[in-house]
Amino acid sequence: MNAYANEVETQLLTKFEAGQYSSKGADSCLMCHKKDDTVTAIFSGVHGDTGRSDGPMAQLQCESCHGPQGKHKGKNEPMIQFGADGNVSAELQDSVCLSCHQDSERMAWHDSLHTQEEISCVSCHSVHTAADPILKRGNEVASCTECHTEQKLDMHKRSSHPLAQGAMVCSDCHAPHGSLSDASLKQTTVNESCYDCHAEKRGPFLWEHEAVIDDCSNCHNPHGAVNDNMLKRKAPQLCQNCHQPDGHQFNVEQPEGVFTSGQSCMNCHSKVHGSNHPSGNYLRK
Repeated sequence: MNAYANEVETQLLTKFEAGQYSSKGADSCLMCHKKDDTVTAIFSGVHGDTGRSDGPMAQLQCESCHGPQGKHKGKNEPMIQFGADGNVSAELQDSVCLSCHQDSERMAWHDSLHTQEEISCVSCHSVHTAADPILKRGNEVASCTECHTEQKLDMHKRSSHPLAQGAMVCSDCHAPHGSLSDASLKQTTVNESCYDCHAEKRGPFLWEHEAVIDDCSNCHNPHGAVNDNMLKRKAPQLCQNCHQPDGHQFNVEQPEGVFTSGQSCMNCHSKVHGSNHPSGNYLRK
């Protein structure tokens, strides 16, 4: 934040401490802003609903979010401005939102990656509107991939979860307001997230594949890959990240051998996620 922004933020905090709120509330603001459609649009949504006892209009109205009016007329004194071009830090912007929106879904926000990257609430959410677009499931992926461009590329690869088709959204797996798990996952681990849909891979199995029980993303890219089943590499190269071919009864260099034809290693070891067969110790049955 530059020196001017620091000066504005200090001035605004001083105004908060003084608490010089307007006696007329929103009527004072609308004397100047009533012709601005982007301002008056708030009255079409929940934040502008005068009948909600838990909304800003039942409290200090516009000043609930933008701060006390004080001597603000034109450019005499600043008010809090939100967004990427706002006059205060993302942290201060968020503190205004969190003064009302304190619940279990936002308990990890202060330590989330979005906070660390100074992505404020209004980077995704719209307040002055009849309906916040990001809350509509069909808009979510497009909004997230405005920043997460690598994942946008992955989800358009030949094998991917159906994010591009709208059958899934990012928040099916991730908590956008942060969580106590890596990558803001809603579940405690990658595997638990995968098992929400892929329950048949959960086990426990009589014969387990260590790489599978460790982390599904050891082999799969969850956002998409050029290989079948979202595999990071094709077999046998993928398998040989862990399993060296030395001593195997088949020659890996054979141009049309068991390693290169059909399903490669999985020609024999087909139960790669685990086996319950009494003779399945090599994951072949």
